[in-house]
Amino acid sequence: MTMKSVFLLCGAAASLHQTHGFALIQPTQRCQSSTSLQMTSADDSSSLRIMVNGMPGPMATAAAEACLRKGLSLSPVAMTGPDMEPSTITVTDDVSGSSADVRLIPATTEGTDEIVSSLAGIRESVGDANVLAIDYTHPSAVNNNAIFYAENKLPFVMGTTGGDRDKLMEDMLSRDAFAVIAPNMGKQIVAMQAGLEDLATKFPSAFAGYKLEVTESHQKTKADTSGTAKAVIGSLKELSDDDFDLEEDIKMLRDDESSLAFGVSEEALNGHAFHTYTLTSPDGSVQFELKHNVEGRTVYAEGTADAVKFLASKVGSGMEGKVFSMIDVLQAGALE
Repeated sequence: MTMKSVFLLCGAAASLHQTHGFALIQPTQRCQSSTSLQMTSADDSSSLRIMVNGMPGPMATAAAEACLRKGLSLSPVAMTGPDMEPSTITVTDDVSGSSADVRLIPATTEGTDEIVSSLAGIRESVGDANVLAIDYTHPSAVNNNAIFYAENKLPFVMGTTGGDRDKLMEDMLSRDAFAVIAPNMGKQIVAMQAGLEDLATKFPSAFAGYKLEVTESHQKTKADTSGTAKAVIGSLKELSDDDFDLEEDIKMLRDDESSLAFGVSEEALNGHAFHTYTLTSPDGSVQFELKHNVEGRTVYAEGTADAVKFLASKVGSGMEGKVFSMIDVLQAGALE
């Protein structure tokens, strides 16, 4: 993974949250009778079992490898897309040499029953609250998957972007769910976003009258607009008072030719996130540009593993369910 950044306002990395697991779970009433959360040891990560949903998609697989690299154990079962066949894969982290076999269960009605049954068995073995989930599935599955996790008292890190984000937060808050939900899991990106939010709060309209333009490039399999871009644009709009439309004005590049012309290397066409934000004065005489370019998925995968460890510590503390952001994880010093 290489990271290339040019900063005028500030800078870091970018978002690669398109995945290929396509898990889609319909919540059912039976999910509401799950056991209460009791963690055997808040500091003992060896007792944790992390269910990484969305494999064999590249982002979910990278997150599973990062979990192994950071000393976490994977759940022996995980969810995959409803159109996938059941299978068992071996996840191997080349850095640590650790590996684990994971049975992938399609997110059908029958498959969901098997997942719920497996959860009960794993919890009996390691403790009710020592099982957590990571979601890198598909934007269309975000809301239903989150409800499934919440109703099964399964703390989760939502790395998948897209879906109805307002409803996602409303659903999780109403269910007192434990979760980390963020458009980006990379440490440097989170720091950049926090800095921009602070800048927008302290100096609103500092760039009043400036025109905002945004171009973002991702691998052509990414289905949705970059969640990181949307978050950054929110702060830049506060600074500029521009009427930038998130749905209409972002220039999305999803073909190889355009991505190459934008500076992406050929080797990274299947996994990259390049963003450029430009603020131009009304008369065109002044221009500010923010870039954050990432090739590869490592920065996001390792941030995700850190987030799930952070969440496990919160569950084990005895506090009530809460939805955290990656800024919370960063402020807690939990990003390694």
